[in-house]
Amino acid sequence: MQRRYHQPRRSLTRGGAVPLHPQVEAARARRQRDRVPPLYTLSLAEARAADLASIQAGGGAVIDVREVLDETVPGPDGPVPIRRYRPVAGDRLPTLVYFFGGGWTLGNLDTSDGICRALAASAGCQVIAVGYRLAPEAKFPAAVYDCLAAVEWVAANPDAAGADPRRLAVGGDSAGGNLAAAVTLLAAERGGPPLVGQLLVYPNTEYGSQTASMRDNADPLLFNRTSVDWYWSHYLADPADGAHPLASPLRAPDLAGLPPALVITAEYDPLRDEAEAYAHRLREAGVPVTLSRYEGMVHGFFAMAGDLDSGRVAQDQAAAQLVAWFSAPA
Repeated sequence: MQRRYHQPRRSLTRGGAVPLHPQVEAARARRQRDRVPPLYTLSLAEARAADLASIQAGGGAVIDVREVLDETVPGPDGPVPIRRYRPVAGDRLPTLVYFFGGGWTLGNLDTSDGICRALAASAGCQVIAVGYRLAPEAKFPAAVYDCLAAVEWVAANPDAAGADPRRLAVGGDSAGGNLAAAVTLLAAERGGPPLVGQLLVYPNTEYGSQTASMRDNADPLLFNRTSVDWYWSHYLADPADGAHPLASPLRAPDLAGLPPALVITAEYDPLRDEAEAYAHRLREAGVPVTLSRYEGMVHGFFAMAGDLDSGRVAQDQAAAQLVAWFSAPA
């Protein structure tokens, strides 16, 4: 398993405790100055609006791509919105199906717009974002099966999707990374669709995780362990559901035969240890894995390419990995 560590620590310290990259310190200071409340203290409607506004503010300049198409595909409980980003002309492009983050509770197709544009433009591939149902209106496993339905539709309808079904990958950040891992497990269990890779950006991989990173990251100005608990409380109808591998991929009994993975983590993220544990489980099962921990970074940095240089570096790494997966011999 390849392991990479990015952005050597040029950090400040907060009260002599947790060091952060200076750009993260600056972002944290702005939140403190502006008295930005944690999302988990807001109503759902307020949290959804604030989350999207924050992502759009930190995402940087909008990257142009040749074509952006809003469509729907059949889902298990009605139509599922998708958005196709096509950077070049072509009938069947290599395709990444992408699931946005937001704790299964926040987010929509606009949440991942910046990420999808960046990956499509840099990798020269089609990126299809999936507007899966959110909790608590639709509890686990609704989002998983919406995402799977979108992947299956792309694979079964290559002309309508403009996709090459032989060059199909899945990916997502945070809860979207969790959904990508779950879809990969389901696809393997069902014998398809075949996937050439899985892009997992600081994914949730275990409900009730009691890791060191979960204990240590409690800063209310940043994504923290209370945030994690708040999202899970909306997603699961019953805490017992958290033991299911489609909710907690780390608990899957067998990971052998899954497609290659790029797992990206942030040093100061409560999800760091469980995401890295999943990378190690994949490696032990014989799956090719690249694990990249970005030092000095916090949860959400992948979507903050406008404010954090490491966000752009990580997006470029993801795009390069997509090119490698799509270029590999079938």
